Amino acid sequence: MLPIGVLISGGGSTLENLIQRTHDGRLAGVRIVQVVSSRSAVRGVEIARAAGLPLEVVRQRDFADGAAFSAAIADVLDGAGVELVALGGFLCHWQLPDRYAWRVLNIHPALLPDFGGRGMYGRRVHEAVLAAGRRESGCTVHIVDQEYDHGPIVAQQRVPVLERDTPDTLAARVMAAERELYPRVIGEVARRGVAWLRTFNPPGAAREHP
Repeated sequence: MLPIGVLISGGGSTLENLIQRTHDGRLAGVRIVQVVSSRSAVRGVEIARAAGLPLEVVRQRDFADGAAFSAAIADVLDGAGVELVALGGFLCHWQLPDRYAWRVLNIHPALLPDFGGRGMYGRRVHEAVLAAGRRESGCTVHIVDQEYDHGPIVAQQRVPVLERDTPDTLAARVMAAERELYPRVIGEVARRGVAWLRTFNPPGAAREHP
């Protein structure tokens, strides 16, 4: 079983999806051994507690600087024996220690490298896609490095942008794609081993299905 940690900051929809799929067998070979939240009063914390998962709240404001905050996160993950980290709506910048290089995944609600970077998350992404007049959007699973939404792309799933889309309707379609793509990639890592992620050397290559 691949022990994974999930980092969250908000509603926990990604965490909830991963929990459901590990329980019903659609995400085999994976065990969530630690959840870390950067906020205490969010639904994601309630989801982790209801599932009986080990949970630690690590708030950035409780630390002198980003380095101390980042080290605290790594210490929690180390203590749980985490081998792969999945970011699920984690909105803080985690300065990765060397030992977590090539071991952290993120899912972004757009087709990177477009519509990514600092401040591009949630509804803002879908508003930007619509404002740009794009006919297609989707989601991207990528390996996390020291920059926002920058690491090598592991997989993407595309969805159409419809003529009458609003940010909310587009978000719902992208979220449905995320719920399929992220577990599929994590399951592939469980089957192939974490070292497989090192094959996605920069600049990386997008794949519709890993």
